[in-house]
Formats: sequence, C-alpha cells, structure tokens
Amino acid sequence: MKNLLVPIGSSGNAVNTLQYAIDFAHALDARIFVTQVYESTKVAGNLKNIDAFLEEETTKELQEVLNKVDTKNIQISSVTMKGKVLESIEAMSKDLKIDLIVSSAKSVSVDETVYLGKVAGSLVKDIDVPVLIVPAQYRFKPVSKILMAIKSGKVKPGNVLEPLNKIVHTFSATISLIQIITPKASDDEKEVSQDLKGLASNFKKTENATIFQGVLEHLHVTEPDMLCVMRRKRGFFAKLWEKDTVKKSYFESRIPLLVLKGIV
Repeated sequence: MKNLLVPIGSSGNAVNTLQYAIDFAHALDARIFVTQVYESTKVAGNLKNIDAFLEEETTKELQEVLNKVDTKNIQISSVTMKGKVLESIEAMSKDLKIDLIVSSAKSVSVDETVYLGKVAGSLVKDIDVPVLIVPAQYRFKPVSKILMAIKSGKVKPGNVLEPLNKIVHTFSATISLIQIITPKASDDEKEVSQDLKGLASNFKKTENATIFQGVLEHLHVTEPDMLCVMRRKRGFFAKLWEKDTVKKSYFESRIPLLVLKGIV
C-alpha cells in the first residue's frame, strides 16, 4: 500500500481522521492524497463566479484541516474537486492508483443512531477500493491484534488480501480468523482459502444465529485493535451494505474497521 486517499467532508472528525491516516501512512511508508469535493449550487447569478467562490472556500477549509495535523514529514497532496462526491472519489482512486481509502464513519450532521453515514457507507458499498473506517476520536496506535470475521472463506486469486497482508507485516500483527456458520450456511460457504488460513495466527469456526452476533461475541474475547471483514456481492455483510447508511442497532465498530473488497 503506497497511496492512501482521505476524503474530507463536513465531518467534525476530519482532523482526527486525517491525523490517524498520517500516522498510519508513516508506519507504512506511504503517501497521502487529501481531497474535498464541492458541488455547484443552482442559484441566480453568474455560475462561473459561484464555482470560483466555492472552490476558494473549499480549498480554505481543506487547508485549515491540514494546518491542524502533524504531517510527520510524509508526502501529502491536497486536491479540491468539483462534482458529485462518490463519482469524484471513484475517479480519483482510479487516476491516482489508490490502494486504500481512509474515512471517518459519518459526517457531523448525522444523528447519533447512525454508525456509517451516507458518504462512508457509499464508499464501502459502491467503490472497488478497500476502505478503512476510523471511529470518532479514535487515536492511532500500532495494530497488534486483528479480528477477521468471515462467512464464506473463498477468495479469488489476486490482490484482495494485499492490504491486510501489508498491515500484518508492517506491525507484526496477529490475526484471529473466525468463520461464522449460520443455520442456513451452505457446504460451499464453509470452505476456507489456504491464503486466508496462511495469514491467520489462529482459526476458529463458530456457530451463531447471525453473523453479527458472532462478530460481537468474539470482539469481547479477542479484544483486537482492528476488525477486518469482506464486502461481497453475496455473503458476509451483504444485507448490511444494502443501504448507504448503517444504523448502530445493526452494527457498530468502536475500533478501526478494514473492509476488503471480496468478489466471490
């Protein structure tokens, strides 16, 4: 992982999220791209002048955030973009060959019942780049223990596990891999890739009524520094990612959540 993207929006946690990303990038020897996206507002007047004003104000806001962090002398590039937030982030991720997006869980305007706001939820659901969700006010610390929870253990060949592999080797972290078997699990889902098993320090199969129940149970047992899951078209968390927002009553992680983009 060499290129990290940190979208800065209306979140009151922007400074904390960026500082976490900087500390994380410093450990990984990576560079950071910070972006803030603005949209044109349809009001009376000269549209060109309005766009220029919005760009200037957005650039100022972005610089204010940058002024409040310790850059640790790593390479940071800031970009202000005009357009739809999700489309702009997706385009930038492709152009800059982004390996990981680091995002706060929600914007400051979202109510307290929500874990993932619309932007973070859309990044997880719709963009084919791994996402690291940083909880509000969470301070960086070296990752020593990772809990990885899966339903299906099948992984297609490729770089799906690369971010996790990099974190393990950078921090000498251990992975507790749990496969949660629910009552309706098929035999095919119970297979586990050797690549996954090879990364894990220990592996356990557990039976639970729901996947979320299994995750919460093992969070208390392992006390990890990071939770890792896969977003698949079918399988683990598929229902959770149906909507852009995620309520705390369905799921919440109080530690950084790494969402890998599984395909199968």
